[in-house]
Amino acid sequence: MTALIMEDGVELTVVPNLYDLDADSTGILAMQSIRGPMVVVSWLYDRAARWTLDRHDVRGQNGTVLVRSDEDEPNEDEETSDSEDKLRVADERPIPSRRIYCLDLRATDHSSEFVDEIKRIAREESTQVVGLGDWIGGNPSAEQRARFEKPTNDTAIGAMATVGSVQPIEDQPSRRWYPVIDFSRCTNCMECIDFCLFGVYGVDQVDTILVEQPDNCRKGCPACSRVCPENAIVFPQHKSPAIAGAAGETAGSLKIDLSKLFGAPDAVNTAAQERDEQLVLAGREAVGMEIGIPKRQATGSDQPKDELDDLIDELDDLDI
Repeated sequence: MTALIMEDGVELTVVPNLYDLDADSTGILAMQSIRGPMVVVSWLYDRAARWTLDRHDVRGQNGTVLVRSDEDEPNEDEETSDSEDKLRVADERPIPSRRIYCLDLRATDHSSEFVDEIKRIAREESTQVVGLGDWIGGNPSAEQRARFEKPTNDTAIGAMATVGSVQPIEDQPSRRWYPVIDFSRCTNCMECIDFCLFGVYGVDQVDTILVEQPDNCRKGCPACSRVCPENAIVFPQHKSPAIAGAAGETAGSLKIDLSKLFGAPDAVNTAAQERDEQLVLAGREAVGMEIGIPKRQATGSDQPKDELDDLIDELDDLDI
């Protein structure tokens, strides 16, 4: 960070954990005030960081970054899926012309690579960055403005930098657990709202899915991510890269592997089990596959059998 303090055209702001911030926090208001290009450096995968910002109306074009982890590289299957002729929620949403670049701190152990990448981006961006102190587009309270202008020494330091002084933001959020929707993949099929029985999801004025009550989510439960047919639901803090938002992974993939051939549960069964565990912990009755899943089952039942189905039938006959 100190290597960028005197860099021309770069303004640094340090905030607490992006994912944990409340909608009315000083950190979110600070980011909403930025109208120029942004570079976000965090411990989240690129996709998780981008759509966490999006849920707080911090939006922009996807800026290309050259420092990426192996897990966050798109694969050929994902590129094929993205080319399918499906209308995505993001296709109908206006996006500002400014670019947002998301860097994952896990991509490399060498801080110099991040510094060089931010300098490269700053050189290529000609749009003037608006100072956070101007609060353009924000509406801070007197207390929030005071905390921003006169931060204390015990400010919680997180990992988010924007494109020379350092502006620390004094927010001390508690740890949270909630889903983040990737609207570049989401088709608004509503399977998540049918499946979740904890009131996490809702719809906006135009009936588009949203995470309406994030703190209703059961800590550690990623079940809805597994049932999403487009792999559009991300839990940034999950231990599995597929669920945490790695670009080259799929959380609910139904691609056949040997474990599935020999009876291991698929993503939908796993999700139902996880949901039942949370229902029981909440003092409610387990529902198994009866609620929120029949639509998926009905869709698959009309498909004619193929060679794989025949192979599975033969394996069943062998009784192994």
